[in-house]
Amino acid sequence: QVQLVESGGGSVQAGGSLRLSCAASGGTYNDAAMGWFRQAPGTDRVFVATISWRGTTTDYAASVKGRFTISRDHTKNTVYLQMNNLKPEDTAVYYCAGREKGLRVVATAPARYDYWGQGTQVTVSS
Repeated sequence: QVQLVESGGGSVQAGGSLRLSCAASGGTYNDAAMGWFRQAPGTDRVFVATISWRGTTTDYAASVKGRFTISRDHTKNTVYLQMNNLKPEDTAVYYCAGREKGLRVVATAPARYDYWGQGTQVTVSS
């Protein structure tokens, strides 16, 4: 069973940066696309970024394009989300998600992901 554990959340002022990490355990898990989603209080979980199994294809929500970068390190079974120029509207719980092994293409819909982390809080103050 694949387990995903996020880290790197915290509080930062507007304009600052954070890097989130998502470590996969439960065997080798690099044969699938992965993604990041976020959920603010009272709202649905929404897509932020996704990366293919090789890391050659990425996609971003319009609201974060140009500020966030998703990447992965197969040697560490880890996916990262570098977040720069953070804004108060980026405040949310951020979730790492993984598709089923063998599903290598990127996806933006939460329903297309099979594994989820517990979430990490990101708070951006103005």
